[in-house]
Amino acid sequence: MPQPPSPSAPLPAVVQDTLVLADLTRRRPAAGAPSPGRTAKAPSADRPAGAPSRNPYRRLFAVPGALAFTTGNLIARLPMGMFSVSAVIMIAGSRGSYALAGAVTATGLAATAVVAPWIARLVDRHGQARIAVPATAFALLGGLALLLCVHYGAPDWTLFAAYAATATTPNIGGMARARWAHLLRGDPESLHTANAFEQVADELCFMLGPVLAALLCGTLFPEAGTLTGGVLLMTGMLLFTAQRATEPPPGRHARAEPPLRAPGMPPLLLGLLATGAVFGSMEVVTVAFADAQGHRSAAGVLLGLQAAGSCAAGLVYGALKPAGPAERRYVWCLAAMTALMALPLLAARTAGSLLALAPALLLAGMATAPTMVTAMTLVQRRTPEGRLNEGMTLAVTGLLGGIACGSATGGWAAEHLSPTAGFT
Repeated sequence: MPQPPSPSAPLPAVVQDTLVLADLTRRRPAAGAPSPGRTAKAPSADRPAGAPSRNPYRRLFAVPGALAFTTGNLIARLPMGMFSVSAVIMIAGSRGSYALAGAVTATGLAATAVVAPWIARLVDRHGQARIAVPATAFALLGGLALLLCVHYGAPDWTLFAAYAATATTPNIGGMARARWAHLLRGDPESLHTANAFEQVADELCFMLGPVLAALLCGTLFPEAGTLTGGVLLMTGMLLFTAQRATEPPPGRHARAEPPLRAPGMPPLLLGLLATGAVFGSMEVVTVAFADAQGHRSAAGVLLGLQAAGSCAAGLVYGALKPAGPAERRYVWCLAAMTALMALPLLAARTAGSLLALAPALLLAGMATAPTMVTAMTLVQRRTPEGRLNEGMTLAVTGLLGGIACGSATGGWAAEHLSPTAGFT
């Protein structure tokens, strides 16, 4: 009697005119293929299918939700470089006083230094979405009040009060960095890349924002920059806060000590204050130097070169794997910035021309982003758990305070001594 074929033998069958051998032997799945009965997993950010991407920025935005909140973040961040310039153009054009315009914007900056950490503390306690949207709405009411006061000729004191109300604007850059720190905890290399990207985004927004504000106010009407910035800010903030999956959880019951008292934080904030003073003085003195050469309009191009150098260095620095402890890298970055920031002084003293100053500013800018990226990494590490937004806002507040002091000091030196002395 014929025996049935064994399970390991091919089973012959005839289909029309074709002989088919069906091999029912159980086989091992190929390397990387899913086992029978299991669903293949989609490639993740940390284990992509095939060879992993060598581009750290591509891996960064493969994190679920990262691209979505970054889009809203960039839209909301662009107006940060528009509001001050728009206010100066609007007030100076209506009242004929740059001194008044500068005093009003300085008051807003001082109010931000006081209010911003408080707003950030509320964000840490109650969540980004619950606090950021109403705080942004209140700030936009202040901007609208400023616009109406300027347009209808209200007393000068109303301009100060209205612009001070815009200080409730949340620190969108700090909230984005807090999200990266939440998503990439335990992955210091990716967090290093994320901090570099955020620094480059800061540079681009503060480089493009003033240009866009001047273009809108000059070609349309003086209030166009403020109105456009307000629309972009609220739109971006709504998009950003709508991404709830990437939002750090609120720490309502966290009893961590304030970031200002955390070990190692005060020296970092002092370093950021001094770094901001370098940025503020360099900006004012460069404008004064270009004006003394008879080419004041070229100052924007020169400052753009400095920002471009910082952007390029930031992207390269973010793509590199950090070597050694961040504390040691910070010291080297500060040393490099000290050396490169001396180049504009040398160019102004030796050549005394804009052609020599341009490459000096480009090279000087290349030390900016690596220093800021490393400083923000240290701030993140030293901020107590549950208070990251407050820690990041303190860092930005220190930087802005330094910019204000540097602008005043550099302007005084350029006016009473010389633009070249201002570079010192």
